[in-house]
Amino acid sequence: MKKGVAAALFVVVVMAALAHETVAVTCTATELISCLGPITTGEAPSAECCAKLKEQQPCFCQYINNPQYKPYFDSPNAKKLADACKVTIPTNC
Repeated sequence: MKKGVAAALFVVVVMAALAHETVAVTCTATELISCLGPITTGEAPSAECCAKLKEQQPCFCQYINNPQYKPYFDSPNAKKLADACKVTIPTNC
C-alpha cells in the first residue's frame, strides 16, 4: 500500500512541475499582422488575431518601448482590441 501512495505522490509532483513549466515566447512583432486591421480601423478582431495577441502578450512591454511599435499600442483602437481579445496592455513598462 505504501508503494501505491508513493507512486501516486510522485505522479502528482511530476504533473505539478510540468504544469508550471514556462513556454518561451519569441517576440516577433510580425506575428501580430492579423491585428493590423483592428488596430488601425477598429474592425472586430479575428480569432487568429486574438490568439496571436495572447501568445505575444509577454512581449508587449518590449513592443511598447520600441518607438516603431508604440503608436499601435497608444492608438485609440488598442484598448478596444485588447478588451475584445481579453488581454491586458500594460501601463507600467
